[in-house]
Amino acid sequence: MNTLDRRAFLAAAGASAAVPFTASAQEAAGGGTACAPLPGPAQELSAAEHKGRIVTGGGLVSRRGEPLHIEDRMAFYEPGQNVWEEGPRLPAPRHHPMFIDGDAFGFYVVGGYGRSEAGEWTNTTTAWRFEDGLWQEVAPLPSPQAEAVGIGWGETLHLITGRTPAGTANGQWNDQADTDRHLIYDVRHNRWEVGRPCPMARNSAAVAALDGAIWIAGGRTVSGGGTGRLDRYTPSEDRWDTLAPIPPSPTTGQQVGGGLAMAELGGRLVAFGGEWFQRGGGGVFAETWIYDPAADRWERGPDMRTPRHGLAAMTVNETVYAIAGGELVSGGRAGGVVEALRL
Repeated sequence: MNTLDRRAFLAAAGASAAVPFTASAQEAAGGGTACAPLPGPAQELSAAEHKGRIVTGGGLVSRRGEPLHIEDRMAFYEPGQNVWEEGPRLPAPRHHPMFIDGDAFGFYVVGGYGRSEAGEWTNTTTAWRFEDGLWQEVAPLPSPQAEAVGIGWGETLHLITGRTPAGTANGQWNDQADTDRHLIYDVRHNRWEVGRPCPMARNSAAVAALDGAIWIAGGRTVSGGGTGRLDRYTPSEDRWDTLAPIPPSPTTGQQVGGGLAMAELGGRLVAFGGEWFQRGGGGVFAETWIYDPAADRWERGPDMRTPRHGLAAMTVNETVYAIAGGELVSGGRAGGVVEALRL
């Protein structure tokens, strides 16, 4: 987003069952099955799967006549029962945090923006672990990082790309710059290390694990807007590769990129949602794109029933869930819609 886009964001914030892959025309116009909604609306959040449940929290909420609201709520979803349960509050409100599963070590909430005297886009270094119903502070990030992607890998957590302060100022959106930084957290020894940088610095991308690798798709840059770029990191070889990008939207002609979500499903990557900007407006993508790693090719899937950006995605029991997110471009309307897609 440029400065104009961010001003529009702030103005808006103040104003305001299974589907087969070979979908029918009716399904393609609104793919997915409606699930129980998130207990409260939110956008700019992420999710993790921990012990068979989905956990998500934080984010932004637009409230008419009020400053930008940063959420501290957390909720757990039981896929088999289609029920959300509110959990303990986050230790502090955060938007754009990363929820990352740590397997036997609990789950983690890393980075993100909070509010300080400098502003509501104060990039943070906080890292918290939730285990046995309790929050615990763990080793902080070596430097602030938000709007990143995060994923668990064995006994490590990976935090990649996003935004970090460009200089000494840290409190406003324009204080932040895109980064290619790749941080790796050793959960057993409670320490962060610097990994091989991502080939492209950007923010608001999406991540998933597939075929022994970490895949990062889409995102955007402050100066260049959305990118469909697909980068793959293979931890066993400490190597990055760049593959076929997500195509532009055939409906809008805009490049799918910033604010999308992605998950692995059936040996493929499923990416959906996101937003695009232009002078005077923009929009939210409805498209779902499915990537076949064997063919290095993206194909169009069924459109989302409720187009969104800044949403979370997670796969449980061969079903991918699209969770909450903003239903209008920028900060105009956060929602709690949850939809499930099965290939």
